[in-house]
Amino acid sequence: MVQRVAVIGAGPSGLTSIKACLDEGMEPTCFESSDDMGGLWKFKPNQNKLLLKLKKVTPRPDFPRTGQWEVVTENKERLEERHVFDAVICCSGHYTYPNLPLKDFPGIETFEGKYLHSWDYKGPEDMYGKTVVVIGIGNSGGDIAVESSRVAEQVYLSTRRGAWVIRQVSDNGLPVDMKYNTRFVHILFQLLPINFFNWFGENKLNAMYDHTMYALKPRHRLFSKIPVINDDLPLKILSGSVVIKPNVKEICGSTVIFQDGSTVEKVDTLVFATGYNYDFPYLPKNLLYKSGHRVGLYKHVFPPNLEHPTLAVVGFIHALGAIMPQAEMQARWVARVFRGLKKLPSNQSMIKAVEKDTKNIENNYIVSKLTPLQVDFVSYMDDIAGEIGARPSLLWLFFTDYQLFKHVLWGPVSSYQYRLMGPGKWEGARKAILTQFDRMYKPLKTRKVCNGFQNSFPSSHVFKIKSIYPLFIFFPAGGEGILSYWPPG
Repeated sequence: MVQRVAVIGAGPSGLTSIKACLDEGMEPTCFESSDDMGGLWKFKPNQNKLLLKLKKVTPRPDFPRTGQWEVVTENKERLEERHVFDAVICCSGHYTYPNLPLKDFPGIETFEGKYLHSWDYKGPEDMYGKTVVVIGIGNSGGDIAVESSRVAEQVYLSTRRGAWVIRQVSDNGLPVDMKYNTRFVHILFQLLPINFFNWFGENKLNAMYDHTMYALKPRHRLFSKIPVINDDLPLKILSGSVVIKPNVKEICGSTVIFQDGSTVEKVDTLVFATGYNYDFPYLPKNLLYKSGHRVGLYKHVFPPNLEHPTLAVVGFIHALGAIMPQAEMQARWVARVFRGLKKLPSNQSMIKAVEKDTKNIENNYIVSKLTPLQVDFVSYMDDIAGEIGARPSLLWLFFTDYQLFKHVLWGPVSSYQYRLMGPGKWEGARKAILTQFDRMYKPLKTRKVCNGFQNSFPSSHVFKIKSIYPLFIFFPAGGEGILSYWPPG
């Protein structure tokens, strides 16, 4: 039975893995390369200067019998230390190894200014009065372009494909995930064709700022790739502080030449927001199963080809939603498997599931070797929750707690929903769900106004049972029939 667990990384995924192990009575030991907890969420300028260096994690010679692992580290005195663990959870993430494709930019060796990857960007202090070209329009590229434009002479944002840009502040001033990451919206996605939502969503975004007019319109449809989330970028484009350009064709000294033949002269700084490679350099190269562009993990967590399920990966996933609740759900499942309370399918069945999953990702999303990890937030959370018996039963709530049912259906899909039943049940989950919007409104109540704020759900969340009846009687949700939710657990 697994007792001692090595957790690699003390970021959000590592911390929740530690808690999950403790909850199941195991003894986790965390290995972290920096001198503090938090990972990328507590980034420091000396983050790359490793203190407790992890050298390798390998199966022990008796692995076929014991499933144990050897972890080799190097201390500050550069002396090797060896540790034996019953299981290992890898939480090193996929934003660790910057992708800097200099070979794709002819003439970069002649560039007279400074260039850096977004990983090395700490702030705009070095960009005062300068001409800056940011290459790549992901979330990092958009954020850096906006921030540097406040001090730079001019900022250019170069993109190959374009991007759909959404706001954090959504309808009625609600956070976009609280407004749209709901079970009701998720059910609609199961019922209607994806092209309808692409059409509807693109028209909604273009009503705020026409992506063609702003030179942002991408080649792909809205839900084929996770959009850029940036409230300030459209205003910066409109004011001229940020100019959108096509892909860089060539660099000649301090001149950047773009694919359309246009040029920008006297460029001082190039910022490559060109994404990340992912790797597990501390694991043997042939240990992990490969599937298409990605490391093939059963439900994005377990390698399907090992003799014992004592190695897991947590947080190695990408969805339009926060990583914290996803990592927590994965960690809870991992801990149950390690303790022998949940059993995985056979290796053959898991490999078959991995290959099917890879095809689904390739069919539904724009994928590359840098972005092979995308899943649907609600579907994935429900799937993993189902593995441990913590998936909320809508039908049970409909008949037993209608007030809670409304909030679970129409409100944001948060971690509280997966604490209502099953292992890890929390008595405070119901109250936490019912008061989610109260906590969101609380910091905004800084001045008394005539109409005031709603005490619970906003007016846009008025519930009408007539519209719910046919939906729950006839239609499936999350790929399964609604009646499969009965009984709970």
